[in-house]
Amino acid sequence: MISGLTTIPARRGKAVRLQRGQSIEIINTHGEQVVDTWAFLDGHMVEFMSMEHTRATLLKLRPAAGDQLYTNKRRPILTLVEDSSPGIHDTLIAACDNERYGLLGCTEYHDNCTDNLHAALAELGVRAMETPSPFNLFMNIPWNAAGQLSFEAPVGHPGDRVQFRAELDCIVAMSACPQDILPINGSAGRPTEAHFRIIE
Repeated sequence: MISGLTTIPARRGKAVRLQRGQSIEIINTHGEQVVDTWAFLDGHMVEFMSMEHTRATLLKLRPAAGDQLYTNKRRPILTLVEDSSPGIHDTLIAACDNERYGLLGCTEYHDNCTDNLHAALAELGVRAMETPSPFNLFMNIPWNAAGQLSFEAPVGHPGDRVQFRAELDCIVAMSACPQDILPINGSAGRPTEAHFRIIE
């Protein structure tokens, strides 16, 4: 059974509970929107999906369909079941925060993924003690042989979707990244909404 689509508003976040065995499909509705994604063990928020532990286990920088994503306790929490996008996602870059935008020249508060995460969790009545590094869906951070990184526009298409299956009872949180200075949400710098749905 597939429920209806839920909107992740542009520049905002959403969180949802998943029981073990349920799946979530995250949709890049307009094709150029990065969706920062986290997973926390429901009832024990100090265990969460960890990009550091996932990279060490998979021995690669970009998970692909069939790969499991691991917690900071080295347990699989999500499996990346399907990916209709070109598979260009990021596991290196921390969630943006207001301080990051200050470094980019902003002199006033800027919407950001860190605050979106905590606001989304608060809507479910839970709290995380820290902001783990997210799995940045659809984010294009290429690297070269010298180890240099760059922030580039996404390479996907409208309607690209990624599906995860919960391996533990968990809370999945998502942020439609508000970045409008660098081109990570497209060269026009216009963050948009994304969508998700739960698959029973």
